[in-house]
Amino acid sequence: MKNQKLYNDIINSLHKNCKLSLEELAAMHGISVAAAAEIIDNLEKDGTILGYGAIINWDKVNSTNRVTAYIELKVTPQRNQGFDRIAERIYQYPEVTALNLMSGSYDFGVTVEGDNLKDISLFVSQHLATMDAVISTATHFVLKRYKNDGNILTVQKEDDREVMSL
Repeated sequence: MKNQKLYNDIINSLHKNCKLSLEELAAMHGISVAAAAEIIDNLEKDGTILGYGAIINWDKVNSTNRVTAYIELKVTPQRNQGFDRIAERIYQYPEVTALNLMSGSYDFGVTVEGDNLKDISLFVSQHLATMDAVISTATHFVLKRYKNDGNILTVQKEDDREVMSL
């Protein structure tokens, strides 16, 4: 890729604010609008940029009862295929929003979203735990989010107490 630093800078700019116009990106990085458009086009074509979206604080959306869980999976890797074949089976499920091969005491970290605790529990017991390669699962439900993708989600309340001094 030509001028990797410029590409990385544009990626970081879009990651922070995907609503930036081509004109704004070009001005920020000292390039022409055509060059900015070409770089973004290249990044989309090679799969570096997979999509654009808003970061939502779901706690503020009253119409949803969204539940998120992190699931630790211990598995037995398959001969000649390692963990990849297992990962391919897991990430096909629409409930799975993220899947990572981990170091440490478990093999996969799976992020799952559902409408309620029961839906997630059923997903784990019917789909993940029943896979031949799965040795064990441990499910952790998210109770409250404080920060997501670098964005602080909770607003600190101002201390309205009066200062007292003697």
